[in-house]
Amino acid sequence: MEVPGVAYESVLQNPKNFDFQVQQLGPGEHANPSTHEVFVDDGERIAFSSQIKNLQQQFADKLPPPAFEKAGARKTIFHNPASTRAAIITCGGLCPGLNNVIKGLVNVLEESYGVENIFGIRYGYKGLTSQSQHSPIQLTSFSVDQIHKQGGTILGSSRGNQDPEEMVDQLQAREINILFCIGGDGTLKGAQAIADAANRRGAKISVIGVPKTIDNDLGFIEKTFGFETSVQIAADIITSAHTEAEGAENGIGIVKLMGRDSGFITATASLANSVVDFCLIPETSFQFDGPDGINQAIQTRLAQNNHAVIVVAEGAGQDLFTNKQTRIDASGNILKDDIGELLKTKLSTHFSERNIPISIKYLDPSYHIRSVAANASDAVFCYLLAEYAVHAGMSGKTNLVIGYWNNFFTHVPIHLATKERRMVELDSALWRGVVSATQQDPLQRGLKAPCTQAS
Repeated sequence: MEVPGVAYESVLQNPKNFDFQVQQLGPGEHANPSTHEVFVDDGERIAFSSQIKNLQQQFADKLPPPAFEKAGARKTIFHNPASTRAAIITCGGLCPGLNNVIKGLVNVLEESYGVENIFGIRYGYKGLTSQSQHSPIQLTSFSVDQIHKQGGTILGSSRGNQDPEEMVDQLQAREINILFCIGGDGTLKGAQAIADAANRRGAKISVIGVPKTIDNDLGFIEKTFGFETSVQIAADIITSAHTEAEGAENGIGIVKLMGRDSGFITATASLANSVVDFCLIPETSFQFDGPDGINQAIQTRLAQNNHAVIVVAEGAGQDLFTNKQTRIDASGNILKDDIGELLKTKLSTHFSERNIPISIKYLDPSYHIRSVAANASDAVFCYLLAEYAVHAGMSGKTNLVIGYWNNFFTHVPIHLATKERRMVELDSALWRGVVSATQQDPLQRGLKAPCTQAS
């Protein structure tokens, strides 16, 4: 299956513009101590495109097909387990599964590789600066044994950019030679800056990213942890909104979900719970007034069913705000205006002017969804991501993030993963399914969205 949201034609037509090469600190000179691994050779690759026609065209053009390096344990490793000191850091917003990844990293380092010195950096990249008031905590399999049962992160998190040179100073002072960075776009860019700074000074530090973005919007990565849990919880909340709407005369339930620039959670949760009448995502524009506006569409739906449910991504409809001022958070992300409140206000005005009684319930469950523990599916995925991250780190890889593509775990150079933001493609099966389930076709007439956004 081709994954929507990555510029396939750009990659296939101009593969030289997309560097899939993974950085290596040096050759493996130590035997892998694990006795139960199936070892992977660096030459094993996972094709970017899974369609035969694309592969055939690449061969016909005498071009090597774009491909990822396959993740997995190497027979010989770069870092000596006896002298390895590893650190784990969590950055950005909370996401289901953070503690699962931490536990997985610790268990694999300790039990598969015999690494005894594993440290948790407190409160994100700030914990790698001299301003931090919190010393790293030592982690063992015993100390992390039960953390998967709770949401959030035992290490704490923060947003904001720090000086990569200072962070490398801190890593070297603590003799850390593997750093695992769990986070999304901003975290990975920070990890890349750390890896680049370490490379410039010849510091043999492996910097490995584990992809954490609840919006599931990293480029060249099919799936990130926490997404399935978020969809599951969101679908339950949509049920509550539907119950509230159904129990009132002309009841309207509005649910705002995460998704600054990509509507994957909103679209997937809407399709998972087919009581949704309108699904609004950043990739499509809509209007309030006019025959094809959402006000009239909801009025029509209320006349039919006496209730309606709207699920909207936080980044949808930002062009509808007047006197808009750009606001930036500590990580450099553009803060979005509250589209849920605007929907509530505009709908209230529309129906009040027509003397039609309505009852609106607005639910914003974002922080609840972010803070829950991972479900079983995400828990399994978190452990596997952690396992492959440890293999990559111990083998001396650096400046990469563990990806998932065509049912294989892969090594994705960080610059590639952060090159473009993955977005819902309006021709994809996902979005066509949403439009079919909601029957919101009038809102989509003539609309076409780009599949990626420069990151």
